[in-house]
Amino acid sequence: MILVRERRCLFSSRYYVYTLEKDHDDWKWVSGPMKATIGENGFAPPGEKREGDGKTPSGIFPLKRTFGYDKTINTKMPFRQATEEDLWVDDPNAPDYNQWVKQGETGAASYEKMRREDNQYKYGIVIEYNTDPVIKGYGSAIFFHVWKGKDSPTAGCVAVSEEDIIKIFEWLDPNAFPLIMMGITD
Repeated sequence: MILVRERRCLFSSRYYVYTLEKDHDDWKWVSGPMKATIGENGFAPPGEKREGDGKTPSGIFPLKRTFGYDKTINTKMPFRQATEEDLWVDDPNAPDYNQWVKQGETGAASYEKMRREDNQYKYGIVIEYNTDPVIKGYGSAIFFHVWKGKDSPTAGCVAVSEEDIIKIFEWLDPNAFPLIMMGITD
């Protein structure tokens, strides 16, 4: 499990990622804390995430697929190379809302390019938020990816340093049915 935790300071909040593994009936810490950034407007309370609100959804979500710019990466997880033609639909009115598509295969009015010039998606993990079933307008393209900078918020994703996400890629195992738990904690 990956845990994204908030630590409140006097005038701000800081976010950290920890990795945990189940050991019989107990959870044990594997690594962390790793500094992280989340949506510019913090965590949305459970069930309240909406498209374009700048919030990161709260809850526990599966991690089933990874992506990145290289042809292959050192991970046991299913991996997909992101090319110039790959898009993630964020248009709530499109029939393929919150899905990975190829350019020219969608009529969506808006989408996100999966191969960005700023390298934030050089390594990424799809956070399976609002993917099965998809509810129109409840938020799309929620990823765990490389940050723009340790103090730069995301539009709703979770981001860490490139070094840390590579460690997570190497650690994740689909046979362990990995999850991410996100939300405000004390």
